[in-house]
Amino acid sequence: MSKIGGLGRGLDSLFADTADNGSSIVELRISEIEPNKAQPRKKFDATALNELAESIKENGLLQPILVRPYKDGYQIVAGERRWRACRLAGLSTVKATVMDMDDSKVAYLALIENLQRENLDPTEEAAGYKNLAESYGASFEEIAKRVNKSRSYVANAVRLLSLDEKSLAALKEGKITVGHAKALLSIEEPELRKQALEKAIGGASVRETERAQKTAKTKTASLHDNYYSEVELTLKKSLHRAVKITVAQNGKGKITLEFYNKDELKEIANRLGKKEW
Repeated sequence: MSKIGGLGRGLDSLFADTADNGSSIVELRISEIEPNKAQPRKKFDATALNELAESIKENGLLQPILVRPYKDGYQIVAGERRWRACRLAGLSTVKATVMDMDDSKVAYLALIENLQRENLDPTEEAAGYKNLAESYGASFEEIAKRVNKSRSYVANAVRLLSLDEKSLAALKEGKITVGHAKALLSIEEPELRKQALEKAIGGASVRETERAQKTAKTKTASLHDNYYSEVELTLKKSLHRAVKITVAQNGKGKITLEFYNKDELKEIANRLGKKEW
């Protein structure tokens, strides 16, 4: 996954209201600081971490970590990798900037710091967006604005989390790409998806996986003909979100609309009901 662009404004400028709170760089005991368990990054490359620790031994910590007061000590907002490296380097203290901020702002800063400075895998990035939506009521539009992405980019990233367990694990481990994952999402038949996943892991290109997707759709064409596809596309454009129409052999079916918080549900209800909720 390539580095996320367009985030060069820096963390402080994205949250300017925290920049003037009188914060300053201080030395804190490493034992006083704990990581944020809700931060998006769940794994740290051991080799890179050791290299950073050796650099810190030789040159010191060039950039302070960002923390907030938490319980009887402090919680990391940004810089867990540097904090871990300082521990590996045998330091007892670490340079830190202390700021008061709420959980929502911590979640945004942690996500943006990771997107700026070190690649998240696609599942970690998606989980970060989903956490902001579900835990803090942020709309995809709000999240997209903060991370300088489009709403559709954020929505499509979160949609990856609906992959089956094996496909999601393959994406997380880098065995398949986001392109493969998007194609697999469109294969509803479990056995056909399993076969396409195995081929993708074995080296099949994204285009080949997309062809498998089209083959699967052809096999179920009687259940989802052009009429339903056109209606589905029209609803997607009208509602600005993922829409899925599923039709059975007897002609009965259902429409599935995705939403991730109360505000998004309210938006759907307003559009469909022609009234304000």
